[in-house]
Amino acid sequence: MALQINGERLWDSLMTMAEIGATDKGGCNRQALTDLDKAGRDLFVGWCEAIGCERRVDEMGNLFLRKAGTDKSLPPVLMGSHLDTQPTGGKFDGVYGVLGGLEVLRTLHDANITTLHPIEVAVWTNEEGARFSPAMVGSGVWCGDFSLDYGWQRSDKQGATIKQELERIGYLGDAPCAPFPIKAAFELHIEQGPILEAVNKQIGVVQGVQGMRWYDLVIHGQPVHAGPTPMEQRKDPVKAMAQIITQLYSLADEFAPQARATFGDINVSPGSRNTVPETLTITVDLRHPSQDTLQKMDAKFREISEKVCADCNVKFEIKDEWNSPAVAFDEACIDAVRSSVSAMGMPFEEMFSGAGHDSVYVSKVAPTSMIFIPCEKGISHNEAENAKPEDISAGCQVLLGAVLKLATQ
Repeated sequence: MALQINGERLWDSLMTMAEIGATDKGGCNRQALTDLDKAGRDLFVGWCEAIGCERRVDEMGNLFLRKAGTDKSLPPVLMGSHLDTQPTGGKFDGVYGVLGGLEVLRTLHDANITTLHPIEVAVWTNEEGARFSPAMVGSGVWCGDFSLDYGWQRSDKQGATIKQELERIGYLGDAPCAPFPIKAAFELHIEQGPILEAVNKQIGVVQGVQGMRWYDLVIHGQPVHAGPTPMEQRKDPVKAMAQIITQLYSLADEFAPQARATFGDINVSPGSRNTVPETLTITVDLRHPSQDTLQKMDAKFREISEKVCADCNVKFEIKDEWNSPAVAFDEACIDAVRSSVSAMGMPFEEMFSGAGHDSVYVSKVAPTSMIFIPCEKGISHNEAENAKPEDISAGCQVLLGAVLKLATQ
């Protein structure tokens, strides 16, 4: 019989971790580098050290817990995700990837198996970006996209910086926050979307991550009284916004089914019900797994904005807030996941991630892939976030098989 993870132990670990920062509605509030995050980190480290793992903490507080291999000179196979949550987060986002990695190590420990390559579980700092912006800053500094000083100086709403909080909770490490040789990296995660549940499959074999472009579209009009000013004489930014939104939804339809267009925040000034606004700012989020297609969407967005605003006699500016190019994961890592699922005789779905993950940054410097399991109604970043114990176990079993395939050769 093939080596089996202990699903009950994994579930119990998830529920024990969920008690740290538990909310009244059944979720978790364990934001990055708070006392609760420290408590979660301490618990995880204790569990790892109890089975003989060696701890390493880098300058951004990223945690690495290592189970030694028979050849210490070889690069490790890496698992992991994050322990921090949204203010009204759930029990599984991020933490499942960390504790799933722990369960793989516990299973190998119980069976007295030492692989050729070392195996590590990583906990990346501030993946959520809920307390410190931007998201995924720990892995972003580690891979070299951000400087260490940039990461250290990110501050929360009270002005506390990441470096100050790392020092305060005792997780400012001395290991360099920089890439090291890695054989393969796997991140186990709830899907955070409804696709797997809709197709009734337990496992998603993730090919890559959608490219994402964030913008602030600022439209400048003229503030006039709602009653006396005829419609045709107005310079109304809301009229322009309505047409731009409609055309961007049509753009998403044009590149369906994988294109996404989202408008999550709209602000107008002066914000009076009987005055045409002078300034309107709307956030625009465009996504697609094909970088070429995303670039076409970007160009079309700018073209649409220019034409509509000219027609409406208003001025506009597009501020580029974030550009995360589409990511294609490593074929060998994808194949290891696919082989593991196939060996279990389970159907799976080939898919792309619609959300950002630390694997986006890890994949820039190491062979990487992800494993998804369903979450109820696709709900995530929410206290109602839920996953079935049998899916939790299945995903971790797939992770074990993928890790063993690459850590033993």
